[in-house]
Amino acid sequence: MLRSRVIPCLLVHDNGLIKTTRFKDSKYVGDPINAVKIFNEKEVDELIVLDIDASVNKVAPDFALIENLAAECRMPLCYGGGIKTADQAEQIVSLGVEKVALSSAIVGDPSLLATISRRIGQQSVVAVLDVKKTMFGRYSVFLHNGTTNTKRDPFELAREFEARGAGEIVINSIDHDGMMDGYDMGLAETMRESVQLPITVLGGAGSFEDIKKLIQKFSIVGAAAGSLFVFKGRYRAVLINYPTSQEKKLLEQSSGDKDLNLKVGKS
Repeated sequence: MLRSRVIPCLLVHDNGLIKTTRFKDSKYVGDPINAVKIFNEKEVDELIVLDIDASVNKVAPDFALIENLAAECRMPLCYGGGIKTADQAEQIVSLGVEKVALSSAIVGDPSLLATISRRIGQQSVVAVLDVKKTMFGRYSVFLHNGTTNTKRDPFELAREFEARGAGEIVINSIDHDGMMDGYDMGLAETMRESVQLPITVLGGAGSFEDIKKLIQKFSIVGAAAGSLFVFKGRYRAVLINYPTSQEKKLLEQSSGDKDLNLKVGKS
């Protein structure tokens, strides 16, 4: 039976893990392999790992790192960063990665989606849209860690990606990234109405209650977060965490349960 997924999202920079705030002010949070080992113990639903250097620096994916991550990972793994060809995507999947995440390459050439989808299967192709509001209050897709405004409408682009062969859409709010004050529910709702594909929402979760609200509103959804799963408390001490099996059951309970104490990541 389909159900919502609660997904940690890890950012790789200079071979280490960092966490950003609005794609800036990065803080080192540890070693990728060690983080994967801890998440294994916590039995997470899925893990997203994004190399934020590769596309910006125009380098190929770090296949050695990917192989090490996949060998260690006991949950479905989605990897993105620097993937520009179907050959690269196929090699990554051959290393044991379930999904490949694509962003700048498919914005520049949406036809790449169809090629990669034919090679590795549509279910393994994830389109990532990093979105920020412009001064006119409209959403626009940004590339290269939020430095390049494509001036493309994310919802139109998502529909094109769906038609081209994407199997999932990850919608990431740059404005909410690392703020830990809740998801952009309006952004998520418009994206949900725009495509029939599974969607994963990223950016802004600061408590399990934020995840609960997202799941209650959209039922079957990917609830992804970065800061929530690597920080603890107002001073953001580094601590890998994840809801227990019991807490995850509470996340999916009806909205009538108003007395749940699910605050993690805030104090």
